[in-house]
Amino acid sequence: MERTIVDVPEGARGTARRAATNPHPRSEPNRPLRVAIIGGGPGGLYAAALLKRLDPSRDITVWERNAPDDTFGFGVVLSDETLGGIEHADPQVYEALQRDFIRWDDIDIVHRSTRHTSGGHGFAALGRKRLLEILHTRCRELGVALRFHTEAPKELPQTHDLVIAADGIHSTTRETYADVFHPQVTTHRCRYIWLATDFPFDSFRFEIAETEHGVMQLHGYPYAPGASTVIIEMREEVWHEAGFDELDEAESLERCGKIFAEALRGRPLRSNNSAWTTFRTVVNDRWSHGNVVLLGDAAHTAHFSIGSGTKLAVEDALALAAGLEERDSLEEALAAYEAERRPVVASTQRAARASLEWFENLGLYLDQPPRQFAFNLLTRSRRVTHDNLRLRDARFTEAVEREFGCPPGTPPMFTPFRLRGLTLRNRVVVSPMDMYSAVDGVPGDFHLVHLGARALGGAGLVMTEMVCVSEEGRITPGCAGLYTGRQAEAWRRITDFVHAQAPGTAIGVQLGHSGRKGSTKLMWEGMDEPLQEGNWPLVAASALPYKPYSQTPRALSRAQLTDIREQFTAAACRAARAGFDLLELHCAHGYLLSGFLSPLTNRRTDAYGGSPEKRLRFPLEVFDAVRNVWPGERPLTVRVSATDWAEGGTTAEDAVEIARAFAAHGADAIDVSTGQVVADERPEFGRSYQTPFADRIRRAAGVPVIAVGAISSWDDVNSLILAGRADLCALARPHLYDPHWTLHAAAEQAYTGPGVAWPAPYRAGSRRPQTGRTDAPKPRLSL
Repeated sequence: MERTIVDVPEGARGTARRAATNPHPRSEPNRPLRVAIIGGGPGGLYAAALLKRLDPSRDITVWERNAPDDTFGFGVVLSDETLGGIEHADPQVYEALQRDFIRWDDIDIVHRSTRHTSGGHGFAALGRKRLLEILHTRCRELGVALRFHTEAPKELPQTHDLVIAADGIHSTTRETYADVFHPQVTTHRCRYIWLATDFPFDSFRFEIAETEHGVMQLHGYPYAPGASTVIIEMREEVWHEAGFDELDEAESLERCGKIFAEALRGRPLRSNNSAWTTFRTVVNDRWSHGNVVLLGDAAHTAHFSIGSGTKLAVEDALALAAGLEERDSLEEALAAYEAERRPVVASTQRAARASLEWFENLGLYLDQPPRQFAFNLLTRSRRVTHDNLRLRDARFTEAVEREFGCPPGTPPMFTPFRLRGLTLRNRVVVSPMDMYSAVDGVPGDFHLVHLGARALGGAGLVMTEMVCVSEEGRITPGCAGLYTGRQAEAWRRITDFVHAQAPGTAIGVQLGHSGRKGSTKLMWEGMDEPLQEGNWPLVAASALPYKPYSQTPRALSRAQLTDIREQFTAAACRAARAGFDLLELHCAHGYLLSGFLSPLTNRRTDAYGGSPEKRLRFPLEVFDAVRNVWPGERPLTVRVSATDWAEGGTTAEDAVEIARAFAAHGADAIDVSTGQVVADERPEFGRSYQTPFADRIRRAAGVPVIAVGAISSWDDVNSLILAGRADLCALARPHLYDPHWTLHAAAEQAYTGPGVAWPAPYRAGSRRPQTGRTDAPKPRLSL
C-alpha cells in the first residue's frame, strides 16, 4: 500500500472533523469554501496560502503525490514585479523569501574565449527546496492540510467547491478534460539537462562551446551562497552525435563537466534525478471547466531561458485569488482570472518562443562580431531592447554601437545602408500598403499626398502599394497599375515630388499580380470577398479558389505564362521611366508568383510544379526578365512569405532555399513577410513576430533582408538592426498613424545627424510640443 503523509495543522483540525462528518459540504457559488489543490509545487502551495489567508474558514487541502522535499531542479529566479505582488498579498512569505534570496546584476556571455559582461539587470534567486519549505511553513501556519505521497482522488470536483489543478506539465487533470481544455503541446528541437554545482557564479552566465559534434551551451546562475543552477543544452542532433543518448546519468555529468570545465572552475556537476529531456510548450484553449481550473505549467509553459515557470505560476495564484475575492460568482471569478492572465501568458510565451528558437539556431550567429553576438543574445526574446539595455548598461551598449559602426550619438536606425547603386540614409522603410484608391489603375491626388507625406516624414525608403502589371492582375477595382502610359505619367508626378521635396528619400515600386486573390471588393467593403458585379476572370498556378466562395481561377498555360512575364517586364520598363529608385517583385501573400512557390497552391504536374526547384521556375523566370530591363545600378528586391502558417505549406527552411535562389539570380535584398497564402492559416501574431524568419534568411542565405511584421517602435528598429537580425525595417501601420514617424523617432532620441532631415517648412515642429500635467492612476488594490 502506498504510504500517505497527512499534514493537518492544529488550526485546521476543526474543519477536518466537520469534513469527516459531512463529507460533501458545499458553499454558496460565490464563496468556495472547500478547495482542493492538485500539486504541491510553488504555484499550488502559494494559491493555498493566499486563499486560506483571505478566508480562514476555507477548508483547503493540497494533494501532492511526491514527498515534501521532492523537486526537480535547483534554483528559482523571480522578478521584482512578481516579488512586489507577493509582498502586497502576503508580507510574511515575502519577508521569508527576502532572507534567502541571492541577488546579482550582471550577465556574462562567454564565446570563443571572450567574455562580455552587461550589468544593471537585477536578479533574485533562491533554492527551489527552500522555496517549498517557506511555502509549506506558511500553509501549516494558516491551517492548510498538506497530503504528500497521495494521488488526488478523482472525485474531487464532486466533493469540493473549487479544484485548482497545479499538477504540472504532465497534468493528469488537463488530460482528463482534454476535450474541454483542448491542449496543444509543441516539442522543440533541443535536449537539455538540469544540474547544479557547488559554487556560486557571480553572474547569470551563458557559455558557448563549439565542439566537434556541434554547438552546446551552458546557462548558469547562483541560487544559494554555495551553489549554482547549471543547465546544459544542445540541439537533438548534436546530443546524438556526441553520444549522450548512450550515457547514463553519471557519465553525462562527467562529460558535461569536461566540456565546460573552465566555466565550472573544475568543480563537478551534481544531479537530482536529472535526465535529458526536450522542452514542451503547453497551450490550452480554455483554463477552466465547471469548478476545475488550471494553474501554472498545467495551463501553460514558457522556456526556462527567460526564467518564467515559477514566476508565471505564482502570478497565476495571485490573479486567481484576486478574482475569487472581487467577483460575485465562481464562474465570473474563473473567467476574470483567465481574462487577466491569458494576455500576460501569451506575451511571455511569445518571448520564450523567440528565446528558445534563438538558442536552437545558435549556430547561425557564431561568426558575428563578439559584442554584437552578446547584444543579440541579450535581446533575443525582444523583452530586452536597445533602449532598455542602454538604461541598464550604457557603457556596454555604446561599445556594441561602436563595433557596429554607429558614429557617436547616432542610433543604429540612422546609419546608412547601401543596395547596389542606392544608398539609403537610414534603415526605415515605409512598407507597401494597398490603398485601393486608384481610378482605372491611375494613382491620383490621394497617392501624391499619401506617399509624399511619408517621404517628407523622414524614412530612408518609401514603397508604393502593390502596383499591378495588368488590368486582370488587380486585386480590386481600386488597385493602382503600371500597364498604361497614363499610369506611368501619374507615377512620375509622385516620384518627381519625392525627389524634389524630400531629397535623400528614395521611392520604390512593388510590382505584382493578384492571381487567384483578384476581382474582390475594396478592403473596407469586404476583404477577399468577390465582387457582386463587374468580375474579371482569374488565373493562377493551379485551379484552386482562395476561399470556398471565391472565384475559381484558371490554371495558366505555357503561352499565358509567357504573356504574364512580358507584362512584368513592360511594367518594369515603365517604372524605370517613371523615376523609381528601387523595384520589388511581389512573391508573397498568395498572389500569383507566391502561388507558384507554395506546395499548397501549386498542384501542377508540368515543369512549373512538383519539386521546390520546379515551383521556383516561373518566379525566377519573371525575376530574370525584370532584372534584364531594370537599370543595372538600381536595386531589385523580392518579397516572400517565409511560412504559410499551415500544415504542408512553405516552412522557414523552405524560405531559406527560396531566398538563396533569388539571391543567386541577383536579388539585392529579400523582404521577408509571412502568410496570407491560404485562408485557413494559423499565424502566431505578436510584436515583431515575423522578424525571426528574416533573421534566419539573413544568416543562412547570406543576403540582406528587410524585416516586417508588427515592428511598432523606433526601439524595435534599433534593436533589430544592432543585433544583426535585419538590414532594413519596414513599418506599415505606424506610418498610417504618424506620417512623420521617422522624424519623430529622431526627435525623441535627440538625433540631428545626416540620417534624417526635417523639411525646412517643418523645422519649427522638430521639438515635441509641451503638454499639460497628467497623473497616472494608482495601481488597483487586487487583494
